[in-house]
Amino acid sequence: MIPTHELTGMILAGGEGRRMGGRDKGLEPFAGLPLVGHVVKRLEGQVAELLINANRNADAYRFFADRVIEDVEGGFKGPLMGIYSGLRAAKTPWLLVAPCDSPALPDDLVARMVEGIGDQDIAVAFDGERLHPVVALMRTSLADNLAATLAEGERKIDRWYARHAWCKVDMSDCPDAFANLNTEEEKLRLEATLLKHSVKETK
Repeated sequence: MIPTHELTGMILAGGEGRRMGGRDKGLEPFAGLPLVGHVVKRLEGQVAELLINANRNADAYRFFADRVIEDVEGGFKGPLMGIYSGLRAAKTPWLLVAPCDSPALPDDLVARMVEGIGDQDIAVAFDGERLHPVVALMRTSLADNLAATLAEGERKIDRWYARHAWCKVDMSDCPDAFANLNTEEEKLRLEATLLKHSVKETK
């Protein structure tokens, strides 16, 4: 098992939000909080330090994290660059990554990822049908390898994972928890669903 003091959490919020009209997705209001705030709730208290990878609105994100880090290279080069930036910034042997636009992630995400990694270098959440590459736990010692991979022009996360000892972490009991919101319509639909569930639970 990986003790808390050896684990850094990082929320990826460095994208351009093109399918949301260029808006900063992590700061979009959702069920009473910015989207990033819901993901923070899944990680806080379970990691030694919480980072947010953001390439704009750093002041707004500082409210939610111990540190806000930009991509090592500018130009919105995708989530693999965000992951690399987190591997470089982390002060612990392990980094747990989650996206800012998945507000329904399991409350026990950290524990399940830690339990599932075994002796592998990378663990990736699996909902029973598909992998979620930006919900992952990995060794920070992989930073140099990822630097070389990015220098080769690689931008696909799954192809980089495939170069290492990696495993799936079974999350098939809660596939809906991994819904990620790319459009305003998706955001409104999930918000309505979650609010409906919360009303049922309070009755």
